[in-house]
Amino acid sequence: MARIHTSRKGSSGSSRPAIKASPEWLTYSQREVEDLVISLGREGYMPANIGLILRDSYGIPLVKTITGKKITSILRENNLLINPLPEDLTNLIRRALQLRAHMDNNKKDAHNRRNLQCMESKVYRLVKYYKRTGVLAQTFRYKPDEMKGLVSR
Repeated sequence: MARIHTSRKGSSGSSRPAIKASPEWLTYSQREVEDLVISLGREGYMPANIGLILRDSYGIPLVKTITGKKITSILRENNLLINPLPEDLTNLIRRALQLRAHMDNNKKDAHNRRNLQCMESKVYRLVKYYKRTGVLAQTFRYKPDEMKGLVSR
């Protein structure tokens, strides 16, 4: 598989083994894992960060194998999702806004102007996908000036 905006080939990533059941060595129950996710969500962590904390600090490999639900669905059930946008789109928009701020100060930086164009093309592509799948409203539009308040922490 090739990269989107370069002529290089992509590096192959490892795939997670398809585990359907909770590991036998895990001592946490389903309710305890959900409580941990809820408490970390109340502290303001994003779903990806919650997964990393649970993996590294608590030794929980996958929340879905234990609870049967994803981290985002657990947070959504408890009204703890802070950002209405998906996390990957939020991170891309945040990076694009940082690059826009850089371009305001460095107008002749042609290399990063191209990077900004590529990054915003990824944002538009992702917005189109999320509109098609029903995650975003059909009226949603990426406007950099309006996004500043939406993706700020």
